[in-house]
Amino acid sequence: MALAWRLFVRTASVLLFVGAALSACTVVVDEDRPRPRPDGPQFCTADYNPVCARRGGEQRTFSNACMAERSGYRVQRRGECRRDDDRGPRACTREYAPVCARRGGERRTFANACMAEAGGYRVIGEGECRRDREEPRACAMIYAPVCARRGGSVQTFGNSCEAEGAGYRVVARGPCRGG
Repeated sequence: MALAWRLFVRTASVLLFVGAALSACTVVVDEDRPRPRPDGPQFCTADYNPVCARRGGEQRTFSNACMAERSGYRVQRRGECRRDDDRGPRACTREYAPVCARRGGERRTFANACMAEAGGYRVIGEGECRRDREEPRACAMIYAPVCARRGGSVQTFGNSCEAEGAGYRVVARGPCRGG
C-alpha cells in the first residue's frame, strides 16, 4: 500500500509540474500574416495558373485562385499583378496605330497599345489581328476589285476574299485611287 501511495504522489507531482509548465506557455498571434478563410478551401493544388488578388489595400500575385482564396484574398483577374494595377484608370490617346492583343484565349484588335494594355490585354503584334495564317484560304476567281488597308499599307485586290486572306481590311469597293 505504501508503494501504491508513493507512485500516486509521484504521478500527481509530475502531472502538477506539466500542468504548471503548460499554463506558463504564451501563444503569439501574428496579425500581419494572412489568415485562411474558415469557409474557404483548406487544401489547394500546386498548379500554376496565376491570378492577381486583393485584400484591403494590398494586392498580390498567387499561383492559382485557390491559394488566393485560402489566404483570404479576393481574385481581381487572371494573370500576374502588374505595377500599374494600382494607378487606377489609364488615359490613352486616340491615335490609330492598331495592335493585336490577347487576354487568355481571346484575341482582339485595339486602336493602339495603350488601349490594349488599359483593357488588360497583352500586345502580341502590330497591326490588326488576322485569322490564322497557316490555314489556306480558297477564294473564288471573281473579279470584283476592292481597296484594302493593313496598318499604313493600302492595296487593290481582285476581290474581298483575297484581301481578307492577305490580312487586309476592305475600305472601299473598286480599285484604290491615287498614288
